[in-house]
Amino acid sequence: MTARGPCEISWFSALCDDDYEFLGVPDPRLQSSFDHCRDIVLQAESGGFDNVLLPSGYALGIDTTAFAAAMAPLLRRMRMLMAVRIGECWPPQLARQIATIDRMLGAGAGGLARLAINIISSDLPGETLASGPRYARTLEAMTILRTLLDGKPLDHQGEFWQLRIDPPRIGTVSGRCPPLYFGGLSEAAREAAAQGCDVYLMWPDTMEGVRAIVADLRARAERHGRTLRFGYRVHVVVRETEAEARAAADRLLSKLDDDTGAAIRARSLDSQSAGVRRQAELREEAVRQDGYAEANLWTGIGRARSGCGAAIVGDPDQVLAKLAAYRDAGIDAFILSGYPHAAEADLFARHVLPRIDHAPLVV
Repeated sequence: MTARGPCEISWFSALCDDDYEFLGVPDPRLQSSFDHCRDIVLQAESGGFDNVLLPSGYALGIDTTAFAAAMAPLLRRMRMLMAVRIGECWPPQLARQIATIDRMLGAGAGGLARLAINIISSDLPGETLASGPRYARTLEAMTILRTLLDGKPLDHQGEFWQLRIDPPRIGTVSGRCPPLYFGGLSEAAREAAAQGCDVYLMWPDTMEGVRAIVADLRARAERHGRTLRFGYRVHVVVRETEAEARAAADRLLSKLDDDTGAAIRARSLDSQSAGVRRQAELREEAVRQDGYAEANLWTGIGRARSGCGAAIVGDPDQVLAKLAAYRDAGIDAFILSGYPHAAEADLFARHVLPRIDHAPLVV
């Protein structure tokens, strides 16, 4: 779709009770369970996606690490992007879990790792760290994980952990740390990303906003002698015509009331983060355009969701063109989702995915 080479196209499995036919209306058939989330992952693999994000929530849904371990023997080709909440982990134990699941998955084509890690700079419920210290802790965790998963001895005397550990006996198939995906808009988050991650993830924004974020993070990484790849997390509603896609988007909100939507957004532990605030701003800016922040970028999903709150809405040509524009802005990987997740994965796989030059991201 561009001359930039293949991009990574990932789907999303709703481990955190985030699957609906009508946003904000719980459906027992779509609640997070092992069977339901397994079926979404297997749908993504059969549809040809390169990767699948397994999200993590403290109170919601099912455990991500346990689910990833259970899925590893069931997948033949696709990667998994396993989310981990740093506020809830001890990094050496997490390194063992990552190495074990990586071994269970085995190597992909060309010997590439089939496990990647989405680092979440979380608090532990009941604990509240200011943004600066919380992201400093996250950077320490990324440093520890990278050292151990690269098979090196660790001597880490940091603010949050003091550790001396011999090289681990069990490492990853590649002998290297899996790619670390990470995002955040605050100043502290951007600096942690520039120093510690491999792929900087962002939530939906205008094209101008995307270009500005990419430029800023590239410059920050260069100051630390590093380079970053860039990922974009967004929902998608694709139908044969634009009118059908817009009607499907409207249908998603047809049973939502404002109080229910506000309650859903508020229950998220990251509901006050800079990234969530930006999603709210985007939604407010789009009110006069029927919820569209710009062409084919619809913010209605954010009425019933904290975090990633916008969708690419359109016919296959429009969706493809939007993804190509993001590629030209510097995006290397897309993490897509839709409602219901399995059904929308099938629609995207049939209408758009065969027309994209895509492959697992190499970092």
